[in-house]
Amino acid sequence: MLKTGYNQSYQFNPNTCSNETEVESKFIVSYLLPKLGYSPDEWGQQVVFSKIRLDFLVIIANKLKTRIHFQFIIEAKSPSENLDHHVNQLERYLFNLNIRYGVLTNGHSLRVYEKIENHLKVILEIKTNEINIKINEIKEILGKENLLSVNSSKTKLNHKTKSNIKVISVYHNKGGVGKTTTVVNLAAAMSRKGKRVLVIDLDSQANTTFATGLVKFQDELDDDIKKGYIYHIVVDRNKNFIPEIIKKSSFTTPTFDVIPSHIDLMCHEKELGEVASILFRLPNKLEMVSDQYDVVLIDTPPSLNLYAKIALVASDYLIIPSDLKPFSNEGLINVSNFIDDINEVRSQMSKESVRVLGVLPSKVTTSAKFIEFTLPNMEANVKSRYGFSLLNTRIFERRDLSAAIERTVIVGNYEIPDPQSIFDFDPNSKSTKEFRDLANEVMNLINL
Repeated sequence: MLKTGYNQSYQFNPNTCSNETEVESKFIVSYLLPKLGYSPDEWGQQVVFSKIRLDFLVIIANKLKTRIHFQFIIEAKSPSENLDHHVNQLERYLFNLNIRYGVLTNGHSLRVYEKIENHLKVILEIKTNEINIKINEIKEILGKENLLSVNSSKTKLNHKTKSNIKVISVYHNKGGVGKTTTVVNLAAAMSRKGKRVLVIDLDSQANTTFATGLVKFQDELDDDIKKGYIYHIVVDRNKNFIPEIIKKSSFTTPTFDVIPSHIDLMCHEKELGEVASILFRLPNKLEMVSDQYDVVLIDTPPSLNLYAKIALVASDYLIIPSDLKPFSNEGLINVSNFIDDINEVRSQMSKESVRVLGVLPSKVTTSAKFIEFTLPNMEANVKSRYGFSLLNTRIFERRDLSAAIERTVIVGNYEIPDPQSIFDFDPNSKSTKEFRDLANEVMNLINL
């Protein structure tokens, strides 16, 4: 739709709107957005993110467009529509895109909603026959000057303190040591503690993408991930920003955001390796959303390849899951050398060295004799031979952990993956306590 100019003297009359199109053109485009101070290049109409089509999305970027703020969503309905019937839709949009404010209007009534923790709250409701005298009440919340002031304050704070967002990679170059199980259940534990969590899958095997319940299709023709996953984040500097790529995981309650991976990622390593600035892409895009998340957890490939390098260059901290068996321990030499290489790159980028939080004993057998006699020696070897400290928490190998991730449901003639976090699968299990303890330990170590 053509974005029209603004007549300063224009006063809105709700009686002129008889359908949704007129609500959009006569109320939102011609009156509301200009009154709130937004020019036509600061909002989009019929904006599509994944499968979500937004009526209006208001955006403010800084002059260099290196930081983009999604200000709020406006959803327009026909004057005959009851706004109560559309609150759940607006809630889904705000949580999926991690946007704070949303507006619902049918031309006769306008409501402003705020996303607070895990629900929406109506913070303003106005009948539009009074809008001309009450517009300042909306401007105090959604006006451009007000939101610019808020964003400016956040930017200054972030500039002084760098970024409060904590980025943690979970990495070992030995496979089968529990990286994915650690990432998804640690994310669930932190989400349950009220933290805003983003999970990134940087492994082309896409195990975290599966484990967080994002693969619901049976046929590759129905694949809804290939068009938007981690590859698109790093391949383009000026588009495919994180809010456009994230998917909301129903893996646990409260939910968290996921940047998925795809098996197609393995085909792009050579292409991406030839991009000179490839290691800057993920850190820069994470910085753009640094005020939207508290912690980022990155699942990595069990290798020394480009994707592992991208992950660790973007991370402040590192957790090394290990079953402490001989090959896993010998692999710690590779991990140590890899960290040295990463820190050299980080130094060139004026970034501090990645901080190793410790080796996490994982997939540990529950045999009492093993725990008493063998495990202490294995843990001592990690410290004495390879120079890594160990986290205090241990994650034992129990059937409930794998059963939670392997959970499926039958829909018609199909068996659909429906994984759950251990917290949802069995809240009273020993594994649940272990991941709760791990979250407490990690959050304490990183001051989260």
